[in-house]
Amino acid sequence: MEDIKSLIAGVDEVGKGCLFGPVFAAAVILSKENEIELLNQGLKDSKKLSHRQRHNLVPLIKTNSIAWTIGQASAREIDVIGIRNATEKAMLRALEKFSSPPELILVDGILPIRLWPGKQKTQVRGESHFPSIAAASVLAKETRDELIKRLARKYNCYGLEKNKGYGTEIHRTNLIKEGATKLHRKSFISRLEIN
Repeated sequence: MEDIKSLIAGVDEVGKGCLFGPVFAAAVILSKENEIELLNQGLKDSKKLSHRQRHNLVPLIKTNSIAWTIGQASAREIDVIGIRNATEKAMLRALEKFSSPPELILVDGILPIRLWPGKQKTQVRGESHFPSIAAASVLAKETRDELIKRLARKYNCYGLEKNKGYGTEIHRTNLIKEGATKLHRKSFISRLEIN
């Protein structure tokens, strides 16, 4: 494996605005050859991909990258430290799984990771500009969606298999009717009239 200290990692998160479950982040390091291969396989901004396309890209990203990692922060952590801090914690957890820190990280959005000690660059709509961010977004989204799908079997009245934890009408209605689970973000639902 290449020494990742001299390389660039794309970082993205998913699930920041959900009422239920953890926030996930992924970090991906690609070579130029990896980028070309993945772009040829259909990699682009994950919001422009269908679920099937994202699902099919996951093994391609994992095999066509120098390194990739996933991190998360729980609903409880979100309630205790706030969503921005929890999102940064998920990103740091992903980055800290690399064998050594990359030389530069590319972060989707406008907010830098405040506790990251190395160089970083933020980029609005980063998924459209950097394949490594697009790859990180796909991994984070698909990994989180798979977890929420499994949890939907246990917590089956909130429509999680479809809404993935976002505040759809059925989710909000059943929160009011059934109350919150231990995996709901209490700080996010405090404005709803929950039992």
